[in-house]
Amino acid sequence: MTDPTKPILVFGATGQQGGSVARALLDAGRAVRILARNPAAPAAEALRNAGAEVFMGAFEDPASMRRAMQGAEGVFSVQASSPGGGITDEKETAYGIAVADLAAESGVRHLVYSSGAAVGDEPTGVGHFDSKMRIEAHIRTLPIAATIVRPASFMEMLMMPGFGLDEGRFAFFMTPDQSMQFIAVEDIGKIVAAVFADRERFVGRTFEIAGDQVTGRDLERLFSAAAGRRIPYARFSDEVPEANGFLRKLTALQDRGILAGSADLDTLRALVPGLMSFEIWLAGPGRDRFTSAREASGTWAYSR
Repeated sequence: MTDPTKPILVFGATGQQGGSVARALLDAGRAVRILARNPAAPAAEALRNAGAEVFMGAFEDPASMRRAMQGAEGVFSVQASSPGGGITDEKETAYGIAVADLAAESGVRHLVYSSGAAVGDEPTGVGHFDSKMRIEAHIRTLPIAATIVRPASFMEMLMMPGFGLDEGRFAFFMTPDQSMQFIAVEDIGKIVAAVFADRERFVGRTFEIAGDQVTGRDLERLFSAAAGRRIPYARFSDEVPEANGFLRKLTALQDRGILAGSADLDTLRALVPGLMSFEIWLAGPGRDRFTSAREASGTWAYSR
């Protein structure tokens, strides 16, 4: 049985996914620890004020991670990826493996690792997906009860500069009739909290998580309704991926069906009632992001 009095150590808690998980666990009444490079940072302070225990540490400091794991019931593991900058694929792999090894060494009863929906048993040729594949494979060799979740692309990603909303249009990987699954970052935390709450059900499982599935035409309809004017959708022109190797690889993965996602939405919605569709997210948590995206010019920030 899960012991709610013992803490769950959340990595990446001052970032998107880890922050979502830490908040969802606190909302569920679980004891939470976080590891922060700077415990005085606003995001760390906010979680401390919400009831989390804050440990100073970093992926580069195994001793700090080991201290934070002592007495922990569970560990949520997520690492930054190379498209966000500041980390290589090799470092992501090393950090993910180190967390898993230390969790097994420390007697943690449940490790939950956040991977990616495009990850499978074969390399994709995209570094930050293949680094996660290597971490997943390593976790499966360890004597630890583990669950691997594979989040779909974030709904928040659609609000990044470079997709054309500032010009009154939207361009993305999909053709108008292709579909792709997405998840609100907030809902990742809710799903992971449910996984920690039912250890026996989820140990040993690897599964994709998403909140909705939409086509390019759906995005045109939803963006147009939110804007009060037509926001036409089109796939990137051929020149865009040709000029950006990373986009070219992602577009090819979408055409192969690897980016589309195959999460069981009905099962996930039963697990977490209120899981947000893209329409609900756009009208709620995503409203301000959508407004900002329509006013912010810029180019696609990722290059690898």
